[in-house]
Amino acid sequence: MMIRAREGAVKRLGHKRRGVWEIEVDIEGKSAPAIVYTDLTGCVKEGDRVLLNTTADFLGLGTGGYSFVMANLDDTDSDLSGPGHIMKLRYTPMQVKCLAAEEQNSRFHKQIKDFDSLKGRPVVVVPLHSMLGPLCALVKIVFNDTKIGYVMTDGAALPAAFSKTVHELKKLRLLDLVITAGNAFGGDLETVNFYTGIIAADKVGNCDLIIVGMGPGITGTGTKFGFTGVEQGYIIDGINTLEGLPVVIPRVSFADKRERHKGISHHSLTVLKDIAKTKALLSLPLLEKQKNEYITGQIRKFNIEKKHTVVFNRGDKVIGAMEEFGLQTTTMGRGIDEDRDFFLTVGAAAEVLSEYL
Repeated sequence: MMIRAREGAVKRLGHKRRGVWEIEVDIEGKSAPAIVYTDLTGCVKEGDRVLLNTTADFLGLGTGGYSFVMANLDDTDSDLSGPGHIMKLRYTPMQVKCLAAEEQNSRFHKQIKDFDSLKGRPVVVVPLHSMLGPLCALVKIVFNDTKIGYVMTDGAALPAAFSKTVHELKKLRLLDLVITAGNAFGGDLETVNFYTGIIAADKVGNCDLIIVGMGPGITGTGTKFGFTGVEQGYIIDGINTLEGLPVVIPRVSFADKRERHKGISHHSLTVLKDIAKTKALLSLPLLEKQKNEYITGQIRKFNIEKKHTVVFNRGDKVIGAMEEFGLQTTTMGRGIDEDRDFFLTVGAAAEVLSEYL
């Protein structure tokens, strides 16, 4: 395991949004796209010498194929002023100081310390970041005064700024609060783990709906347990520990060519059958007869209905919600026309929430 580090020069400044700056750099005589996380390394200007992690670009990776600025070698003004002593990305060359919502010096410390119970309120657990936009859009249309908080875990991308989805949803006022938990960073609030992330969304953010899930970039290996989405299992258990109601949106698709992801993905089945030790409310879409029979066959085969509460709902309202806000969400490169069932699954979960919001 090695980092491929190279020195480069900022050639052109591109799109900038909160916490992130897309730039073009000259590395060893070649132009390449790079990302600056301004909360980590500060801003840059054209001509600055920068140290870059070029590993992903060198390996030709897809969504992670950027080079990342590790330091601005011409910046001598940065300092460590400001409150907080909790470190994220701990014991790595990029460890960064933040003020966690629950630490003693935080003005929210007492609220989080005094937390007692979620009192049965629903908390939605999503396995893929691409579910966030459609879910927020539909909830906001049906319950337009609902305050939505998103707890971003450290299961995939760590900087919240990397997510164009989060940026777009906040701009459209479809997402009210972002909390980055664990080693994820850059949210409106920082927390040490997803438990205190949920508590902060409840007690500090006064959110009506809390959604928990990783940022962009799930990892899978084609093995039963080798995928980052296993986190859904212990998030389910954590919500029950906090005396909430875990509402699970599974990964459902009939467009994915891989047999293991047909119907309810083997990722979701593994979480529900083997990882989660406590009960959840599993929301599923009403699809065409043949597809429903396939899904119910999976539910019976893996005894999911004996462990969890399974409900079916129509989810087609999500289509209008996405159109209303102009969301062009894709999952694994497929939009709503190519993978309709995936999005209907998200819509079905919003129907379940109508009983609670």
